[in-house]
Amino acid sequence: MVSKSPVPSKLIIASRESRLAMWQAEHVRARLLALYPDCAVEILGMTTRGDQILDRTLSKVGGKGLFVKELEVAMAEGHADLAVHSLKDVPMDLPEGFELATVLEREDPRDAFVSNDYASLDALPAGAVLGTSSLRRQALIAARYPHLVIQPLRGNLDTRLGKLDRGEYAAIILAAAGLKRLGLPQRIRALIEPEQSLPAPGQGAMAIEIPAGRPELQALLAPLNHTATAQAVTAERTVSRTFGGSCQIPLAAFATVEDGVMRLRAMVATPDGKRIATAEASGTADAPEALGRQVAEALQAQDAAAILAACAINPA
Repeated sequence: MVSKSPVPSKLIIASRESRLAMWQAEHVRARLLALYPDCAVEILGMTTRGDQILDRTLSKVGGKGLFVKELEVAMAEGHADLAVHSLKDVPMDLPEGFELATVLEREDPRDAFVSNDYASLDALPAGAVLGTSSLRRQALIAARYPHLVIQPLRGNLDTRLGKLDRGEYAAIILAAAGLKRLGLPQRIRALIEPEQSLPAPGQGAMAIEIPAGRPELQALLAPLNHTATAQAVTAERTVSRTFGGSCQIPLAAFATVEDGVMRLRAMVATPDGKRIATAEASGTADAPEALGRQVAEALQAQDAAAILAACAINPA
């Protein structure tokens, strides 16, 4: 056994019921069973408010917390011990009584261009309809491709692909990680490098949330933690927290770690992509929050506050 804490007879994982969310929960379940074969690990599938509201953008109906609240209620009421999330869906500040215990190794953090008819963003003709759920992607694409028509795209991954296949969009932008995890890499026509589309904070990473004050559970989950990923996403989320940490603003932050050195890049923009501030810095990976604050300050020095104020005045 890896953990010195007593291993419980059963653990229950709370998860959204989308195919990707269930894949993530099953992945964590398999990892836990490999570590603790005598523990029964079960999955409690749930539908969240974020899954139910599909006719409006997240920025207009409450943001990231819509995907995690029901799972937190299940933990608070004792129906589940932990919840598995896509980290980019987790609010920067968790409700009192909860904490992130573990960050798993990151999958591909890049955005993916998906289309049945076109090979890349560059190939899309003027007036083509491009779907995205993200103000960050909307801003970055609008800045480079002002001739495209960008429309909101909600729903789980299968729903979004279905809308593309029905011809509602010429192309859509999705996270590469989700497509790869579900065995759909063939749907990716092109990967968009961070230099063209800087990822969202935590994109491609999975996190495990637990009730606070459960050190024995923290110890059980510790072997799943991936240090370099945890350091990177801490820096990214520090930038996001500085600017309000919601999906209501176009914000990107992406860190990489190599030989103990972290490079962090970040961006804030107006939804139309006409005003963008970018910053980057490098530092020791052991101090990710300090690096996050440094990059956030660099963005603030570029009048990020005015850019974000414009977002509030003219929401997407």
